[in-house]
Amino acid sequence: MPTLLIRLTGPLQSWGSQSRFSTRSTENAPTKSGVFGLIAAAQGRRRSDSITDLLELSFGVRIDQPGRLVRDFQTAKSRDGSVSMPLSYRYYLCDATFLAGVYSEDAELLAGIQGALRAPGYPLYLGRRSCPPAGPLFTEIVDGTAREALARAPWQAAAHHQRANAAAHVSLRILSDSTDADADDAAERIHDEPVSFDSDRREYNWRRVVSTVVTVPNPQFVAKPGTPDDHDPMLVLTEGF
Repeated sequence: MPTLLIRLTGPLQSWGSQSRFSTRSTENAPTKSGVFGLIAAAQGRRRSDSITDLLELSFGVRIDQPGRLVRDFQTAKSRDGSVSMPLSYRYYLCDATFLAGVYSEDAELLAGIQGALRAPGYPLYLGRRSCPPAGPLFTEIVDGTAREALARAPWQAAAHHQRANAAAHVSLRILSDSTDADADDAAERIHDEPVSFDSDRREYNWRRVVSTVVTVPNPQFVAKPGTPDDHDPMLVLTEGF
């Protein structure tokens, strides 16, 4: 039961699920439709191509570095310059890092996706075309479901972010597809299950998402002498010998 892990990091990211009209918002974590759109682009699919095979994949994402929300606005005019269009407000996540997990019982399918992400057919972007990733995407295929793989994976935040965190362990939030084992009241409904990316007929369904919290070690943590993390509980027993 393999899962493909994909590290998503870049200067800007924007993962909208309910943007309308002149306000283009972003979720606080990558959406399933956004990541599957990235996979489809890597595979060289056109927007009008079927994504039926991708709909069998389960999805999860871990928020390793939440970043900060920034807002931009854009102006536009008609082609002849005679008419000014309304201001468009767009929201982005700045300096964020996420770890996405795509799970399937078909190991060959995941291996093919991994190969496409390493040599993409179309340029990749993190939600919007103005948000390219910070270099080639790190990918890894590991055992377990998406939720299990994300719970075990090392912390993927930038080194400066890890150093700024003074704790030996950090708590990270995972958003993953609901399973039969999850309680009904534990799941939240999100409208980002992709059905078609066709520009003439974009279609999405609702999906059930469960939020969990896991604790992982901080690779950059250094205990200071004399702090509780540096305390030897057996020292008091040996001082008199």
